[in-house]
Amino acid sequence: MTAATLRSRTAKDLAQLARQNGIAGWHSMRKEELVLALIKIANKRGAIAQLSNDKSPGASAKNSLFVSGATSPTKKQDSKIRRKIDLLQRKIATAKNIASNADSPQESKEDRLIVMVRDPYWLHAFWELSQRSVDRAQAALGQHWHSAQPTLRVFSIKETGTAVLTRNIVIHGGVSNWYVDVQDPPCEFRMEIGYLTENGSFYCIARSNRVNTPTASTSDAVDDNWTDVAEQADRIYAMSGGYSHRGTSPELQKLLEDRLQRPLGSPMKTRYGKGAASLDESADGMSFAVDAEIIVYGATDRHAHVTLKGEQVTLRPDGTFAIRMSLPDCRQVIPIVASTRDGVEQKTIILAVERNTKTMESVVRDVSKNNLD
Repeated sequence: MTAATLRSRTAKDLAQLARQNGIAGWHSMRKEELVLALIKIANKRGAIAQLSNDKSPGASAKNSLFVSGATSPTKKQDSKIRRKIDLLQRKIATAKNIASNADSPQESKEDRLIVMVRDPYWLHAFWELSQRSVDRAQAALGQHWHSAQPTLRVFSIKETGTAVLTRNIVIHGGVSNWYVDVQDPPCEFRMEIGYLTENGSFYCIARSNRVNTPTASTSDAVDDNWTDVAEQADRIYAMSGGYSHRGTSPELQKLLEDRLQRPLGSPMKTRYGKGAASLDESADGMSFAVDAEIIVYGATDRHAHVTLKGEQVTLRPDGTFAIRMSLPDCRQVIPIVASTRDGVEQKTIILAVERNTKTMESVVRDVSKNNLD
């Protein structure tokens, strides 16, 4: 130990070292005197050890300075660093593991990724992945596993049916759902979940159903109640492809039915629920009415002057506008005119809209026969 190292210690520590090394009068020495005395005895013991050429571990330990049995601060620091490294490694492993209930013995037995439409600009993805599938991904990626990130991939489906990758969203373990913002409604999307490596390769664990976002609604009153899945389950189910021509997504239907504890689907398949039992109790039959509205929306220069059917339209600060109109049973021609502020330039767009409503004959089914079946 050098003189500089000794001077960095406190006088109390130096006094203890002096006492342990048998320095006489240590209790009355000042700090600098203790340093000099310790250096002197260290040099003396070093010379004796060299003359005797004693190489035994016991002698070396005996002749070395400060054989006090005190715990080395370096060892304490190394132990603390190791604990921090272990904790960090556990956090990284937890964040990378996207298996459902990875710490639970009742893990998911099958892999599935389900996407639901919440509104024109938001999708909601749910997944259930087994630990076995995550382990297979780790084995398949090999050395690239350490740099791989759990990723949710978003694909836009074109009119030709081609899937185009639009986004890679880095996710983490400990969750089983993710909200995804999308653009350009109406549009068709699907997703994949897996691991993306640094070299761009992707290991897919599960693929989702296809969903179609609805046309953007510029009226705040259109989606007033989009906060509760339970209240809007049938609408979400329909918007997420539940009644599409491609057929029902079994995973989506099962997920919603498990969460809500009630059947979903067309009334023909669910036997009309509680409404069927009350058909015979109603003398006047079931009431049923349908109406429709039209929303005209657009965008122009924020300083422009816009009219619809000759009436002025109020523009938002960014130049967008939206008007809700009734849609009666007739053909309508709706001119929308935009003019520059100085009136030099004018553009006109004409919408032709027709509504033709038909009321079909009622069909009443034999509830008692259905119950016997």
